[in-house]
Amino acid sequence: MKFLALLTALLLEQARPLRYPNWLEVLFVRYARYLVRQFDGGEYRHGVLAWMLAVAPPVVLVGAVFLALHQVSALAAWLWSVLVLYITMGLRQFSHHFTEISEALRESRLDEARDRLGRWQRSGTAGLEVGAIARAAIKLALLASHRHVFGAIAWFLVAGAPGAVLYRFAATLAERWDAGAGASAFGRFAANAFFWIDWLPARLTAASFAIAGNFEDAVYCWRTQAPSWEGEASGVILASGGGALGVRLGGAPGVGGGPQIQPELGLGDEADADYMRSAVGLVWRALVLWMVLVLAVTIAYALG
Repeated sequence: MKFLALLTALLLEQARPLRYPNWLEVLFVRYARYLVRQFDGGEYRHGVLAWMLAVAPPVVLVGAVFLALHQVSALAAWLWSVLVLYITMGLRQFSHHFTEISEALRESRLDEARDRLGRWQRSGTAGLEVGAIARAAIKLALLASHRHVFGAIAWFLVAGAPGAVLYRFAATLAERWDAGAGASAFGRFAANAFFWIDWLPARLTAASFAIAGNFEDAVYCWRTQAPSWEGEASGVILASGGGALGVRLGGAPGVGGGPQIQPELGLGDEADADYMRSAVGLVWRALVLWMVLVLAVTIAYALG
């Protein structure tokens, strides 16, 4: 049933993609901001309480609705799972940014590519050339595919629809509160909680990139380059993805367009529009790999 729910949600999202951020994400972000205003006293325990109030109610609600529907009809509960997945995950939630940047680079419209990238990453891109734009877009796409697809799938397989909600909302809080609350103690719990929630999914995503691409280079980059990256989960995913693609994603101005030099990531050539197309193929192959594995486990479980 979980395989069919995943497949149906993915097909539905391809046919009728929701605008990102969708209405649920917008409401949750507003609620998260309200909790910051009410509870941010600059202490760690305030962040713990606010995080629980943000995450626990929707997770419990989604689980309760699933159980109630399951008492009535297994089909109704399955449809609920499909709806939750449709809202909480999807490639189309970010792929339009990537496509627009890729097309602009192919047609040598650098100003437009910089503008599109700036809107996506919400920071300055002035002066970035083709290679830097492509690098930034590929990194954003690899991380977004994990946050919006693979991570949510991993937690759905573990805990059903509540697991997908837990992952997406925990990821949102880690991003919003860590940045919004700066380095204060309030946002630290959100970052720590998501670190553990995302620890295994990030490595599963990295492993799938390695299998779907150049396995030897991906594993080498994962082992030697990921530890030097500021965010451990991001480093694992980007190092594996860069190695799998055979493209260098680090050692250049950062995703924010600043002058800083980032640690080396990946191997091979400089990024360009062609490697952006290769990145799309890598994500899709990894997704197919996940679905095949889920189907195999489902069949094995059904056969006993």
